[in-house]
Formats: sequence, C-alpha cells, structure tokens
Amino acid sequence: MARYAGQLQKVERPVAAMTAIYPNETTSTRHAHRRDQFVLQIAGVTAMMTERGHFVIPPGHGLWIPAGVVHQSRAWGEVEAQSIYVTPDREREASDMCRLVRASSLVEALMDEAVRMPETYDQSGRDGKLVEFLLTEIARMPEVTLHVQVPPDPRLAAICKAVLGDPASDLTLDDWADKCSLSRRTLTRLFRRETGQSFSVWRQRVRLLEALARLGAGEPVTCVALDVGYDSPSAFAAMFKRELGAAPRHYLRWTDQEVVLR
Repeated sequence: MARYAGQLQKVERPVAAMTAIYPNETTSTRHAHRRDQFVLQIAGVTAMMTERGHFVIPPGHGLWIPAGVVHQSRAWGEVEAQSIYVTPDREREASDMCRLVRASSLVEALMDEAVRMPETYDQSGRDGKLVEFLLTEIARMPEVTLHVQVPPDPRLAAICKAVLGDPASDLTLDDWADKCSLSRRTLTRLFRRETGQSFSVWRQRVRLLEALARLGAGEPVTCVALDVGYDSPSAFAAMFKRELGAAPRHYLRWTDQEVVLR
C-alpha cells in the first residue's frame, strides 16, 4: 500500500517512513509538517525552498527539515527520495534551521530498512532499535553547504529572490543599490551582515546550486555553464571543482555505473 506524507503525520510511532517518485519539474505546494522530516535523495535532484534559504539535494545527500518550517520542493530529473517523519523529541537539541548532510552508506542502508518496516512497527523490538540508531547516525553526519541564505531584511530578500529567479543576471551591486535606493556601501554592509558573505560570493553559490539542479536533470554541462552566467564551460568547471572538489560529470553520483545498475 502506498504511503503519503499527510497520513504519516498521524502514525502512532516516533518515526514513519515512505518512498516517493516524482516526475521531472514536479513542484509541491508551500507546506509544513507537524513532524520533523529527513529526506534522502536516491536519484535526480530536489531543489528545496524555505523562507530562510534555498537548498539543492543531490543523490547521496539528505535534508533535515524541522517541524513547522514552511518549504516547497521542485524535482529536477525523475526524482526518487526516501523520507522519515519524526515526532519532535524534547530530549534532542531543538532547532528551527534546516540541515543538509552527506549521507553515509550506513544511513542509506538504515533508510532502506525503515521504508520497508510496517507503519506500526514494534517499538521494543528490532525495528524500534533500528530507527533509534538511524536518528543517531543522521545527527552525526557531516553538514554540507549546498544552500544559500535568504536574509530577513525585505530589501535584501527582494534582491535575493530576483537572483534566484534569474541566476544568469549580470546586474551589479551598483545596479541593485540603485533599484533599492541605497548606497553601494550601505548595501554591501547590509548584505555581509545578513548573509555572512559578499554579494558576488552569494550569487556564485546561487549559480552553483542552479547548475547542480539542471545537471541533475541531465542537461549538458556546456549549456548549463552558459545559461547560469559563465563565459565558458572551462570557467564553470573550474569553479565547480573548487567549490565541490570534483568535476561536474563526476560529482553527480547517478552517472556512475554502480548506481545505474542498482
């Protein structure tokens, strides 16, 4: 029987799990859950928007979304993802911040087990121990920074949302300052204070995330590089390797033979 996110919020167990497949460009409504969610990407790429940031989830990565955080997803390529919904635990450190992690093979194996368990699993038996182990392992996974922060200041938020909508835009900081009726100095200071980054570094991160999502949908590297604002594929590849430690063709796991045959 298929499982749905809405029904899993009501399962009388600390953890409820499901697998889902979404066609390319599937976009969800803006929504929030009563439970914490951890979504593990199996294939394709998911772009996840929240009120405070934009995340990209490639295969082998997972995003922890706390209960109550409003989010919206978009599928790039045919997406397969596994999710667990976790009753908020007062004993665990509470946070309203999403957390993107690179999942270990152990977390992947435990998620595989979790989505196969009955909804009303035996909490005192093997399944109960398995989900506790899974939550422990998720908490210790290394965090990665495949996201950009959207600042709360409405002037900066408007700039950020415009850039997210058109990452290839070549409008400069001076252009944005004029649009917002701010001096370049004031805008520079505000942007660094609110995001911890300069505007140019922030925009480069946006372009990287857009590129990751489009590469995940199978678009050619050359087309992606030019469309997100780079003058040449080689300049894009150099930035990509500097930021993520691997060339574009090698970073996305589903291009590996092992994953294709899985």
